[in-house]
Amino acid sequence: MPILKIQHLVKRFGGLSAINHCNFEITENSITSLIGPNGAGKTTMFDVITGLSQHDSGEIYFKENPIGALPAYKRCRLGIARTHQAIRIFPELTALENIMLAFKSNKESLFDIFTPFKKHQKKLKEKAFEYLRMINLHEKAHETAISLSYGQQKLLEIMRAVATDADLFLLDEPAAGVNRTMLHTIINIIKRLKQEGKTIVIVEHDMNFVMDLSEKVIVMDYGKEIAEGTPSEIQNNPKVLEAYLGVKHTN
Repeated sequence: MPILKIQHLVKRFGGLSAINHCNFEITENSITSLIGPNGAGKTTMFDVITGLSQHDSGEIYFKENPIGALPAYKRCRLGIARTHQAIRIFPELTALENIMLAFKSNKESLFDIFTPFKKHQKKLKEKAFEYLRMINLHEKAHETAISLSYGQQKLLEIMRAVATDADLFLLDEPAAGVNRTMLHTIINIIKRLKQEGKTIVIVEHDMNFVMDLSEKVIVMDYGKEIAEGTPSEIQNNPKVLEAYLGVKHTN
């Protein structure tokens, strides 16, 4: 069953079609990678799915419901979370506070309404601390996010998305610029999300990362899907070789 369906989607910037009548489906509880040359429309696709950018035509279905007219915050509340190619965190807040802001509600149940504020905040801080422990940032919990290294900031942004408890995670270049230890942590996070029944879509240029982790790969070029299949199928697809290497395929 598809959790996300893209139908005839178009996004233009002036005379340029960043997304050009694109169609694909993302299966629930899967790991899918969206790849393609620079300028293929991958990040724009994420922007349109999450509502950061409005599409011109076509439709986006999430859990079989059209969401193309919804603002970004409502799409997030429905269960879509993302990270960005250029890290977006709250730099002056602590690592702990960045995680706390991601929780769906300050009041998780009717019982919590009657819980004293300080006690409730303590509960949220403990919960956020455990998220930081998963990525070995618990010792940095009270440091400002801007003081963290690039890799630590990337881990923080990913874990902030995880803390929303979304059903669909869109990760934009999660492997870019991180060392092997942090990359291993990111891979473990993605595998854990999969085990928990979540769906993950990855935009990434590291082909080893993509091919080792993905169940399905969708290839975009000039704003349109040109191929999809298993990693092994994609590696031998002539259309993909042409898009990446300029190798002309013949029918």
